[in-house]
Amino acid sequence: MSDEVLVEVDGAVAVITINRPQSRNAVNGAVARGIVAAVDELEERADVSVYVLTGAGGTFSSGMDLKGFLSGDLPVVRGRGFGGLVESPPKKPMVAAVEGYALAGGFEMVLSCDVVVASQEAKFGLPEPRRGLVAGAGGVMRLPRRIPYHVAMEIALTGDHFSAARLYELGLVNRITPAGEALTGALDLARRIGANAPLALAATKRVIVESADWSIDEMFARQAEIVNPVFSSKDAMEGAAAFAEKRTPRWKGE
Repeated sequence: MSDEVLVEVDGAVAVITINRPQSRNAVNGAVARGIVAAVDELEERADVSVYVLTGAGGTFSSGMDLKGFLSGDLPVVRGRGFGGLVESPPKKPMVAAVEGYALAGGFEMVLSCDVVVASQEAKFGLPEPRRGLVAGAGGVMRLPRRIPYHVAMEIALTGDHFSAARLYELGLVNRITPAGEALTGALDLARRIGANAPLALAATKRVIVESADWSIDEMFARQAEIVNPVFSSKDAMEGAAAFAEKRTPRWKGE
């Protein structure tokens, strides 16, 4: 794993940090490969059930490393996309902790997460058209699915910066924290998520993500394929036993 991506595990929560503060955490090939390596390892760990994605040095990410782009160092991994994340997000829930700027590909990585906690000073935007580019790492596809069409168009076409407060109003940001406390807020939320059963969390995320285009006729059958194994899991039995015995459940991810 690259030094440009740091991983720290605390209980059920793993924090993945883009560690290029000298370049506002601009994403290069090493970062993309580092995120893939981190996620691949963590997805196999039964003791980890939720991730927090953040950036070092008070900035989430300014997007693609343009100097790297000019030299041929592309910030993508085949089959996983920009940052090793946007085309194939992890199966487990991921919380974005945003300080400073989340721009271009950085914003698109935020859109790949399931929950967003942002500092009151955070700024978001898709400035690709200002550089002759298009927000092709999911920005122009995911954004209009999360917020109203005309607002998504304004963000994507102007390239302007938008505040955390504005995105909170639109429902794209879950929580706003004081400056410097986005990670603390994200960890608080991630721990609340991580207190729940790992198999149930992964299945819940999968149904929410995949059911967007299910028809009414097929949706319960499709859901059953995903959730039935959870109902027959050891963790389901443990959850019922813990409730009956008035104790905290001990999840095993089985």
